[in-house]
Amino acid sequence: MTSTSVVDPAVERAAGSVLPNRRPSRRGWVGYALIAPFFILFAAFGAYPLIFAIQLSFTDWRGSGSVNWIGLSNYTYLLTNLEFWGSLANSGVMWLLIVPIQTIAAVAVAALLSRSNLRFTKVLRTVVILPYVTPMAAMAQAFILLFDTNFGVTNYLLGFLGMEPIGWLTTTFWSKPTIALFVLWKTSGFALIIMLAAVQQIPGEVYEAAAIDGANRVRTFFLITVPLVRRSVAFFVVVSTLGISQMFLEPYVLTKGGPYTSSKTSGLYLYDHIGASDLGTGAANSFLLVILVLILSLAATKLLRSED
Repeated sequence: MTSTSVVDPAVERAAGSVLPNRRPSRRGWVGYALIAPFFILFAAFGAYPLIFAIQLSFTDWRGSGSVNWIGLSNYTYLLTNLEFWGSLANSGVMWLLIVPIQTIAAVAVAALLSRSNLRFTKVLRTVVILPYVTPMAAMAQAFILLFDTNFGVTNYLLGFLGMEPIGWLTTTFWSKPTIALFVLWKTSGFALIIMLAAVQQIPGEVYEAAAIDGANRVRTFFLITVPLVRRSVAFFVVVSTLGISQMFLEPYVLTKGGPYTSSKTSGLYLYDHIGASDLGTGAANSFLLVILVLILSLAATKLLRSED
């Protein structure tokens, strides 16, 4: 004897409305189709090149022919190469000559432009930002005309004052400071944009309270403006560190890395491997730079982290 159970149609409809539908609806497929191009482009131009570069760093490959697996030989070669460490030292000197000066000056100028009633404020902003939007090649040619050893305007003025000409771009001592000066001239507008946006976000009531308490402009700057823009400063330091680690065009145009590799940065040293078709060593060099920049960025973020 068998028993049959009869399910109430109302209960079945209620269960169907509660239980999830495992078959994707047409609207769901439309959503997947809309986001698919991003993942396809990321896989083709992001994930695959990254994985290929990681594999390439463990090989000896010249761009054609067979790929020879050599393990950690590229990394050991770079870590024991004096020219590699010299390029890192040159980049470190560039960082010291550029980032601290540029950051402090950008915060100071941003505070001056946003909290003062100076005339021609918009004109000053335009003058500072104009070099940043000017093409690099044009800026470099103008800079060479200013600092050329024989025909530069700077040495002409020094000679007019009775001083000997200086090899700004042709001596090991002056090559890095001259390139750093060029980078400061070219990129200070970017720093000013970031700091100006950060300073303008500070409520005016904070400055009014400081004025009531008797704080002068110097104390207000160091005790209010600087602490409240620490997050923007940390962001700019990280971006600047990344940019200097990749610096290539500035020393390439001005000095070609000379004289005697005194201005060869890590980015220019990496270019030498790529130009020589030593792609395995170049890939290993890239990942060593990534690790170094990551460590420095984490350290800068921790030191400059804004507390509640």
